[in-house]
Amino acid sequence: MKYGTLYAYWTHEWTGDYKHFAKKVADIGFDILEISAGDLLTMSDSYLAELKALAKELGIIITSNIGPAKKYDVGSSDPETRERGIKFLSDIMKQMDKLDSRSIVGVMYTYWPCDFTDLDKPAIWARGVDSVKKLGHVAGELGIDYCLEVVNRFETNILNTAEEGVQFCRDVDMPAVKLLLDTFHMNIEEDSMGGAIRTAGKLLGHVHVGEANRKLPGQGRLPWDEIGAALREIGFDGNVVMEPFVKMGGKVGSDIKVWRDLSDNADEAQMDVNIKKSLEFLRGKFEG
Repeated sequence: MKYGTLYAYWTHEWTGDYKHFAKKVADIGFDILEISAGDLLTMSDSYLAELKALAKELGIIITSNIGPAKKYDVGSSDPETRERGIKFLSDIMKQMDKLDSRSIVGVMYTYWPCDFTDLDKPAIWARGVDSVKKLGHVAGELGIDYCLEVVNRFETNILNTAEEGVQFCRDVDMPAVKLLLDTFHMNIEEDSMGGAIRTAGKLLGHVHVGEANRKLPGQGRLPWDEIGAALREIGFDGNVVMEPFVKMGGKVGSDIKVWRDLSDNADEAQMDVNIKKSLEFLRGKFEG
């Protein structure tokens, strides 16, 4: 397994100085920096080349995370919106290819955060499957894993459990289309974390980790021994990326609903110490 973190642990907005964060995660001991996929569309080819070279020099890989806005909803009842979403995500993957970023992850079968104005799940599902087939073809041609995130009922009405995610992937039936399971969301929806991981099996392409309250792994009550055992049981050898959100403020705090400081008023230096300790904890639990 390779271990990483989302850059937004340190930010209040869905953007950042990725060269700075690449150096930071490498210094801490991570293998992966996960960035905002939407930012790729504003990056010049020269910047992409510089970031790619820096990642190679540091010995890390870059994965790309996206929660498409409603105007890019590939499950929309409006054909123009679906086509706009397909183009948006396809263009991102073309930029990823320049960066040598080989995994795109997120709620890429609909939009995020959901406002629940359309509750016709079978229709959204069918349109999403059709769109993701097209996107899976693009991902396959570029050598990118297109990992669909299963999230809780308060953030979407489409894929809430590993079982639903597996069925969606089977309906799409494209080799590049895989699942992302997230321990925060699993804690809300799944009867068994280990069972959900075993249900996903070989379709599991990416894992997000964080405690039930979005703190760093090891700072809460989730069954990390059970999670690690299930990952080893299915032979998972992919990316494990922390997605902790502990600071209030900005668009990140608003979207994730962080209404109190969860860091014990840590400054950036202490946050670095805390996440390094969490990485050591996670490696111990997952590698047995």
